[in-house]
Amino acid sequence: MRYLDSAALAENKVEAVEPGAEKAQAIIGCGRAWLGDKIAIAHPETLIRCPDNQIGEIWVAGAGVGLGYWHQLEATAATFQAYLADTGEGPFLRTGDLGFLWDGELYITGRIKDLMILWGRNQYPQHIEQTVEKCHPCLRPNHGAAFSVPLDGEEHLVIVHEVERNYFRRLPVQEVIGAIRQTVAEEYMAEVYAIVLLKPGAIPKTSSGKIQRRACRAKFLDQSFNAITEWKLETQGNISDLMNPTAVHPA
Repeated sequence: MRYLDSAALAENKVEAVEPGAEKAQAIIGCGRAWLGDKIAIAHPETLIRCPDNQIGEIWVAGAGVGLGYWHQLEATAATFQAYLADTGEGPFLRTGDLGFLWDGELYITGRIKDLMILWGRNQYPQHIEQTVEKCHPCLRPNHGAAFSVPLDGEEHLVIVHEVERNYFRRLPVQEVIGAIRQTVAEEYMAEVYAIVLLKPGAIPKTSSGKIQRRACRAKFLDQSFNAITEWKLETQGNISDLMNPTAVHPA
């Protein structure tokens, strides 16, 4: 396990910090390449290999990588036949995952499709989800989703979260919404656009128990959630106001 500066992560940089440091983010390693496999970390747009201290897309090559998609030549070329633009090395499989190598060990930070740009900074949804679930005892651990929606040409953050069963009928709505907004502002310098609180068991999950962020986003956009309550930001507040506990705007 490594501890990285979360502010640096927001800029796709890898900076080690002590476990107890402010803004420390724990990242767990996934092992090393073996049996002749290769791992490259490439910039997803320039396709150039990233420096050791920079996060990029994880590319892999080896005997365990498939040949491509059945009868989909263009998709196969784009995903299974990637070459590094600076060295010509390849072909690699583009995994769509973001991460970095440290002393030969692979660390995954998130998915390209899930990455959000909030207030000009890269933010990983799983980090925000882990922070939010700890901000109030009413919120169920591992039962929340963070995603962004477009509005006026910018991405805006939405939080969807289940509440604990024993709080369902006596939920302090204003208190929970205020805690989520304040915590996100303090930890990520970002403003929450909308918050949806759900009954236990209502958030979409895969058969293996993983939160389905895209399904949550789709249900939010088509307003199909059977929510306990839904809050949306009506006035554009100042981020410094949200970081002051006495100045949290009422829902």
